[in-house]
Amino acid sequence: MGRTERTDARAATGRHHETILRTDLRCLVEADESGPVVRVTGVLDRSGTAAVRDALLDVLCARPGPVVADLTGLRIADPAARAVFADVDREVADWPAAGLLLSDPGATAGDPALGRTPVWPSLDGALAALAESPMAAVLNAELAPVLGAAREARELVADGCRRWGLPALAEPGTIAVTEMVNNVVAHARTPMTVRLAPDGDQLHLAVRDRSTRQPAFAGLAPPTSTGGRGLLLIDTVARRWGSTPVPDGKVVWCVLDPADQPPA
Repeated sequence: MGRTERTDARAATGRHHETILRTDLRCLVEADESGPVVRVTGVLDRSGTAAVRDALLDVLCARPGPVVADLTGLRIADPAARAVFADVDREVADWPAAGLLLSDPGATAGDPALGRTPVWPSLDGALAALAESPMAAVLNAELAPVLGAAREARELVADGCRRWGLPALAEPGTIAVTEMVNNVVAHARTPMTVRLAPDGDQLHLAVRDRSTRQPAFAGLAPPTSTGGRGLLLIDTVARRWGSTPVPDGKVVWCVLDPADQPPA
């Protein structure tokens, strides 16, 4: 069995240096691994938005907690390209302990391209807002694609629900994470990251693997079929769920709410 690495994080930590995540001839993205800042510099037009999206999702996959995208050194050649940041914020809205804030001196109040993405005119303002927000409680586990992975994931969920006072979500959470992990073991066959975090009285779960194959949900399975009910079980216990393509695979996530669960 592969080695399990379990972490309990209340803030993202790193290796105290910057990493260039995505670059082309005009736009550069650098992540400060000692903190939550990602700097986007150069010139951004529509042709560069896919690389920026992938870079930001790389960061949000790699570590829990919200990220501040600093656009101070970025010139946006096409106003429509600014929408990539709102797109990323929407994509990770239901991931455990994830979010995107912007430091964008060029943004205007009510810019429809930014939607509900929080934006400040300065990096200091964005970091101050981040510091004032509650620190996220997060549990992570790095698991190998082996038969025992689902058991370890269930233990992680049960532990989290105990810590965070979410007893009603322990059973549906273990059902959902079992199906997520078993799908990786059976189909993706890659190492995976299991992450969970509370959000009020809800529980957010996600499993990241290194396969680009997206899960396919065809609704109710015929009674005579064998297998294929994993996504149906997730759909039954979760308020919402989905799958997000990321540069080297995907993130399958779900949100559990106690109001959706049957009485004990």
